[in-house]
Amino acid sequence: MSINVKEQAARAALSYVEDGMTLGLGSGSTAEIFIELLGLAVDDGLKVRGVPTSKRSEEVALEAGVPLIDVEQVDHIHLTVDGADEVGSEFALIKGGGGCLLREKIIANASDLMICIVDESKLVEVLGAYPLPVEVDQFGFTITAKKIFDALVAAGSEDPQIVQRMKKNGREPFVTDGGNYIFDCACSALPRVRQIASRLSAIPGVVEHGLFIDLARIVIVGTEEGADILEL
Repeated sequence: MSINVKEQAARAALSYVEDGMTLGLGSGSTAEIFIELLGLAVDDGLKVRGVPTSKRSEEVALEAGVPLIDVEQVDHIHLTVDGADEVGSEFALIKGGGGCLLREKIIANASDLMICIVDESKLVEVLGAYPLPVEVDQFGFTITAKKIFDALVAAGSEDPQIVQRMKKNGREPFVTDGGNYIFDCACSALPRVRQIASRLSAIPGVVEHGLFIDLARIVIVGTEEGADILEL
């Protein structure tokens, strides 16, 4: 994937940023490009404040010179710009490949507007080719995994594979910034995303799931020629 394609999407999203805004800063490679471009705009005099959705996005923002504000001090977020692992119909998203889904959803839900920046490969007709991340409390996580399986089957997913995410060394569980585990649920297809989201949210032990529904209102798709701006 050309870095230029991701930059095209990030640059187009920058045009929505206005002086004085408080911005949710997403996580992932495309969001990081946006943060770096935002830093250049700050150097040129743009006045904004950023609320990072992960420790990594905080590091990138600090390196880029983007002023940050602690999330507990925020009373209004004007705009969040973030990426996605898949974008389906009505801009339903799968997010969480980087393990930041809980904080990303908190910030997106608190924002006046969420813009999703992606490349064309992320656009799908039916969500689910990308494994759905589900963040769970460490206590009783094996019980929670069984309940996740049952919920996915009940919502029409055939033979879902529930795999605990591990660190890169393959020997230790991956732990989110919030201290939780993640199960990656390979389902091939998620035919009823709203039902799946509802069933997962109802499971004790599930902290959050990676289905972002009714949050993104603009999707910007980077191309070699520029960017396509899609709106609901």
